[in-house]
Amino acid sequence: MRQTWRWFGPADPISIAEIRQTGAQGVVSALHHIPPGQVWPVAEIARRKALIEGTEDAPSGLSWDVVESLPVSEPIKTRTGPWRDHIVAYKESLKALAATGPQVICYNFMPVLDWTRTALRQPLPHGGTAMRFDLTDFALFDIHLLARPGATHDYPESVQAEAAKRLPDTDTGQLVANIVAGLPGANDSWTLEDVRGLLLRYDQIDADRLRRNLIDFLGEVAPLAESLGLRLCCHPDDPPFPLLGLPRVMSDLSDYRAVTAAVDLHANGVTFCTGSLGVRVDFDPVAFVEALGPRIHFVHLRNTRRDTSMARPGFTESDHLAGDTDMVATIRALLAEQNRRQAEGRDDWQIPMRPDHGHDLLDDHARASQPGYPLIGRMKGLAELRGVIAALS
Repeated sequence: MRQTWRWFGPADPISIAEIRQTGAQGVVSALHHIPPGQVWPVAEIARRKALIEGTEDAPSGLSWDVVESLPVSEPIKTRTGPWRDHIVAYKESLKALAATGPQVICYNFMPVLDWTRTALRQPLPHGGTAMRFDLTDFALFDIHLLARPGATHDYPESVQAEAAKRLPDTDTGQLVANIVAGLPGANDSWTLEDVRGLLLRYDQIDADRLRRNLIDFLGEVAPLAESLGLRLCCHPDDPPFPLLGLPRVMSDLSDYRAVTAAVDLHANGVTFCTGSLGVRVDFDPVAFVEALGPRIHFVHLRNTRRDTSMARPGFTESDHLAGDTDMVATIRALLAEQNRRQAEGRDDWQIPMRPDHGHDLLDDHARASQPGYPLIGRMKGLAELRGVIAALS
């Protein structure tokens, strides 16, 4: 597997020189400063590529392997407002990437919020910190701070009671900031009023319609990607269950089967994120790889530990080899998929992976890095994963 590292661009406190020292071979990056719905210019893509790869006289030793992500705008997800113009812009961005940048493009189809956590730096017993999703804290936000109509119907009475009990002692400003901070690496953030307005757009959109919107979007862009030699890969919902009354359509194997079958092109593929999918009690990573291995274009290897076996559990980001997902079995299945591809003679036989998320450890506490994206914590995870790959190889 090709070992990569997510880099948020020039504003990232982790430098390209430091990424080289982690042992990563490639970089995962995006033009976060360009708003969703706008075209990525060739010149901007080339500039980012040069920052990552260096020059002919002074190469960095790294390559830009994956775009994460080329975001799908809210108008495209809801098929309202300027959604047609945004699809045109998406296609133009794909053409620009084909001319200049990497071939693998990750995206997601989560409505309103990207990945959602209630704590971005939860203290751990060893002194480090981790990201965490606490269902009770989220219920507190949803019922008492956002005051979403009908929110109480989404939580058991025991969770509602505990949320009300916690309210007086909760730093509500910090909780709101944690949940509505916007996309990682982006410059935008939302107010509660912004979120309420965005939720209204989904009043008439259920899971069936959102899935149809995703399939229609892929019907527009995947044939172009196929013709350009690009591989699109959809990231799963994070967490993989409904929040704020919004539908989720990429949360388990059946969702991915439906969407990949509906637009049956190699360019319509999967970002296999073991951390997101692994929050589900019924997640079987080996079965997922065996079912959809040929369409897995990108892998996020991370692990989580669930609090309960409820359908919507709380969870904490764990060490990469210590959560609910059997990482050794997962990597064994992915290596078998690589061997199968190589035997077929596929040019894309090697699957890019990155260590996703990590604990803040040691000197990470002194850096203003993106939550979940520290230097030492991720390097520890990458080293552990590299050891598993070496042992199984």
